[in-house]
Amino acid sequence: MTVRAWTLGVVLAALASPALAQSGNGVISGDFITERPTLQSLGFEWKISGDANRNSSVAVTWRRKGEAAWHQGLPLFRMGGEYIAGPKPQFGPNYYRYTVPPAFAGSVLSLQPDTEYEVHFVLSDPDGVTGPSVQDATVRTRKVPAPATGGNVYHVYPFTHKAPLKANEFIGLLAAYFEGADESDHSNVFPPRVKPGDIILVHAGTYKDHRFIYGGFDKTVEAYGASFDGTYYLTASGTPDKPIVIKAAGDGEVVFDGDGNDTLFNLLAANYNYFDGINIKNTNVGFLLGIKDIAGADGFTLVNSRASNVGRVVREDWAKSKDYYIANNVFLGRHNPARITSWIGDDVWKKYGEFPALLTSEYAVKVYGQGHVVAHNYIANFHDAIDNATFGNPSTVPQDQGASVDFYGNDMFNITDNCIELDGGVHNMRAFDNRCANTAQLAYSTQPIFGGPAYIYRNIAYNNVASGGLKLLDNPSGILVYNNTFIGSAGSLGPASSMHFRNNLIVSDGGNKPVFQVKTFTPYSSSDYNGFGPSPVDGNFAWDAPPFESANGGKVHQAFNTLADYSKASGQDAHSVTVTLGIFRNVPPTDAGDPRKLYNPEDMDFRLKPGAAAIDKGIALPGITDGFKGRAPDLGALEYGVDAPHYGPETWPVGTAPSTLRSEMGPPH
Repeated sequence: MTVRAWTLGVVLAALASPALAQSGNGVISGDFITERPTLQSLGFEWKISGDANRNSSVAVTWRRKGEAAWHQGLPLFRMGGEYIAGPKPQFGPNYYRYTVPPAFAGSVLSLQPDTEYEVHFVLSDPDGVTGPSVQDATVRTRKVPAPATGGNVYHVYPFTHKAPLKANEFIGLLAAYFEGADESDHSNVFPPRVKPGDIILVHAGTYKDHRFIYGGFDKTVEAYGASFDGTYYLTASGTPDKPIVIKAAGDGEVVFDGDGNDTLFNLLAANYNYFDGINIKNTNVGFLLGIKDIAGADGFTLVNSRASNVGRVVREDWAKSKDYYIANNVFLGRHNPARITSWIGDDVWKKYGEFPALLTSEYAVKVYGQGHVVAHNYIANFHDAIDNATFGNPSTVPQDQGASVDFYGNDMFNITDNCIELDGGVHNMRAFDNRCANTAQLAYSTQPIFGGPAYIYRNIAYNNVASGGLKLLDNPSGILVYNNTFIGSAGSLGPASSMHFRNNLIVSDGGNKPVFQVKTFTPYSSSDYNGFGPSPVDGNFAWDAPPFESANGGKVHQAFNTLADYSKASGQDAHSVTVTLGIFRNVPPTDAGDPRKLYNPEDMDFRLKPGAAAIDKGIALPGITDGFKGRAPDLGALEYGVDAPHYGPETWPVGTAPSTLRSEMGPPH
């Protein structure tokens, strides 16, 4: 690890604020918590007290089990005392009133699935440590979920199948999943047939239940037992190693048509159910997996599937849920696929009509809990693409908090609000290697984070019309913004606490928005080693932070036109540089005259040109800039000379490409 990287660790971990002290300057070691692992990341928390001068730190090293060499990790992140008071709604108290308890938390990043790791933590403080100063953890990352072998195999056919049924062959999913299916009051009679490890192969066809037909006596009418509400209530549970699998048989497209119903698959009581190659459409909720304080499921998997004309694909906001894997899917919402629309900002959008945009597709995926992975999906034409559930003040039980969740490799296009919301997360929320293009509002959101850290790294954002790349609102605390490429403004940066920017490229798209203006409650927020491309307006830079110097003790806002003036006045970004869009191989400015316009990101090249001013201008960040070329890491999401990550499905589930999907107009608008 370089000297500069170790210095960064000290900066982020040893944060000075005596006003937040609990007792004395020495640190008192408390409980150590290992969060649920994901495929590529491990999350940890270490509770503390004392350390009034906030100069303690936790160094992290790790290695694969059996490996000789140890690797440096990012230091754990210091938090404690930051106050999160959410906005006051029209009726009632503030959404949030929460003081972050003193602790360290952090992640080991860029690991391999299904691999055992040893992680070593050392707590130090110049003023002394009371209690254990060393912790060791041995943790295995999650493996990619997969069907088991040796279970029963059942075959499902649509109503149009007229050949005689053999053993283990059924008409409709419910008849195979349960001991039978019925289109009357007796639909609840049958117990589950499937057991852990069983596989249901669904053969080609469209499965559309005539849900208002009662009794099923007319054998000429297509009926599958999902009567009246048209919902498949699936209640059997598999195990992590033996999920219950519902998979396309491979003989053609499998479509479940909700016929305009509210919920297609209800799995509130079904753990470790695995869907593969299933297309859903014409429903408000594709998969209902959890409702706050009511019920929820674990271990849901959805891969190689497609959803269209849906309001929500996956809904889950139950705090105890864990271990989802939602990957390599295509999700198409109901919002206008031909242009961007917005729900707010009448000064920009009202004159174009379609304002405010109706909430016909709220989000593609919303989850809460721990251990979830949402990766390599293509998502278009929704209000939001991927959300952590906005949840309220965190539970006092660590296992019931939003923590250790990974959103990566997703390709998101034409979103009315935000591409990714980490909102409501507590510790070790991670959004990385994603691409977000064409949003009416901002790309990546933390509204709020309850202590952190929330890792936002190596992401790309382009054409985020109203505000820019980031939404740090509702007083979030603990946001680490590393090695991103944001074309346009950085966004709405605060007021927030303990936020830190390193190695980012924030480059004007030609619009009239200041590039980087920060509002922070904490003097230990920081920014350095970034590349800025100023906009053609006054006041591109600002850093509003305590001490707030004014006659009445209020906040003073002072903006600067140049990076040099801003850096001198704020003490931030001493090593940052000025750049232009010319550093990229092919990234054009946007058309400020038409905010509705869509741009295809695959037509652009966000890689750096040879000799670009952003090359070798960064600082080493373990797990994020590993494998960099040259003297130092480059700025932005893409290191020069290193292959770009793959955005969207690694294999397209329906044999189509983004350009084909974008020509689908969907339902009338």
